[in-house]
Amino acid sequence: MKRLLVLCLLLLSFPNLSPAQEAENLYYKVRNKLLSVSDYIADVRIKLDVTFMKVPPLKGKLYFKSPDKMKLERNGGISILPKNSYNLTLSNLLPPGKVTVIDGGYGTFMQRKVHIIKVIPSSDTGDIVLTKISIDEANLLVLHTETTTRDNGTINMDLQFGRYINYALPDRVTFFINLKDYKLPKGVTMDYTAADDDMMKKAKGAKVKKGKVQIDYLDYKMNTGLSDDFFKEKRQ
Repeated sequence: MKRLLVLCLLLLSFPNLSPAQEAENLYYKVRNKLLSVSDYIADVRIKLDVTFMKVPPLKGKLYFKSPDKMKLERNGGISILPKNSYNLTLSNLLPPGKVTVIDGGYGTFMQRKVHIIKVIPSSDTGDIVLTKISIDEANLLVLHTETTTRDNGTINMDLQFGRYINYALPDRVTFFINLKDYKLPKGVTMDYTAADDDMMKKAKGAKVKKGKVQIDYLDYKMNTGLSDDFFKEKRQ
């Protein structure tokens, strides 16, 4: 009887978390898992599907250092430092620093149960306004994000995992973009030499307003010790 009483007292001493607290804890667990990889070098294949542009598939290396440094080097040795590098990395679609997390309940994505949360940055100086995230709770994996930005409209991203699931590094990332709002990163278009204004005019005049960028990560080398200087643009 005494043991039962002690057990009941112990259970009562642990308060149940509210849905909002659970959602906030889940967000930080996911973000911390992503941040466990401080940098990586990945062999990538990038395919751009935009109606008004003819861009061949790109193969190369993508260098990333947490939280927001990135360099894309295509085969042949030409390095690009995309101005909108956050568009190519999951880490930069998750708001940094303090955030407000709103619980969105549960749903399904690709026939998998997901916990949906909405994340609002505490700072209003960045480009991200709101990120809606669908999370595989069991594996702490982000399967889908819908990010509303100030300058690039709404960006939807799907992630598929396989060999590097323990590090939360995807095998494939697919971005779905609204072309009338979105400025395509030069690191992705690579060989496309038209001015940004010309691209935006073509996007607004196109019948299909949607575009897609698919990145296949063929191989990763993680925590290699990339320096900040590596990502600085070299003057000619």
